[in-house]
Amino acid sequence: MGKIKVTECGGIKGLKVVEPTVFGDARGYFMETYNYNDFAEAGIDCQFVQDNQSASKKGVLRGLHFQINYPQDKLVRVVNGEVFDVAVDLREGSKTFGKWYGVLLSAENKKQFFVPKNFAHGFIVLSEEAEFCYKVTDFYHPNDEGGLAYNDPDIGVEWPIPEGMELILSDKDQKWGSFKEYTANRSKKD
Repeated sequence: MGKIKVTECGGIKGLKVVEPTVFGDARGYFMETYNYNDFAEAGIDCQFVQDNQSASKKGVLRGLHFQINYPQDKLVRVVNGEVFDVAVDLREGSKTFGKWYGVLLSAENKKQFFVPKNFAHGFIVLSEEAEFCYKVTDFYHPNDEGGLAYNDPDIGVEWPIPEGMELILSDKDQKWGSFKEYTANRSKKD
């Protein structure tokens, strides 16, 4: 394999942390953030069709989001600041259905997080501000968003929320339902 180190995460099949090789000197650094051949060799063989970027301030929590009918693989990274990034396995029949994994992503550590299709995803900004970039394998489809409550006890995400930090959530993110509601609704469709 070339210029990346790939690590499976928390025993959840398909979920991976990607660490690029960084070439640095007195002038700064250079790294490849994506190379199809290296990623395919590491088991991340997908066609990304759209790049997105967001900026958020400290305390912003986005998530936990997923796409209902048009699921996306995501390759996420932070180019400024620091976030705690989380994925929750929503793949039917998966041995780790409902399990979560989180990783600290920052401009400093340059790690990337590969989140396969059919996972819920979210992050909290820990630095004063953060710029978050991600590649996806399907285009945005309005009205195809689903979500789970970020603080659902059945999922049990251990968000590293510092004492005194005020969370900032969108109206939509404050209204997502529970994991139990999600699984009940899924079984009604089957």
